[in-house]
Amino acid sequence: MTSPIPQSFDDWQHCIEHECGITLTPAFIQARLAVLGDPDNAETQRFARLYGEVHLQRVLGWFAAALENTSLRA
Repeated sequence: MTSPIPQSFDDWQHCIEHECGITLTPAFIQARLAVLGDPDNAETQRFARLYGEVHLQRVLGWFAAALENTSLRA
């Protein structure tokens, strides 16, 4: 990964799971989707301010894809 900000689902998943040591469980994913999907949430507003609305939408899509992947494995 050349950018410190993941540009693909695979880079993002690697960052979350290997660099941050976070397991992408359904509960974790749903919690992040709830926060980042709420435009009135201060954390969501800060994320959009720092990384842009386009990247916020990209990350929401990656969380949704990760949730679907965990559902398929169950």
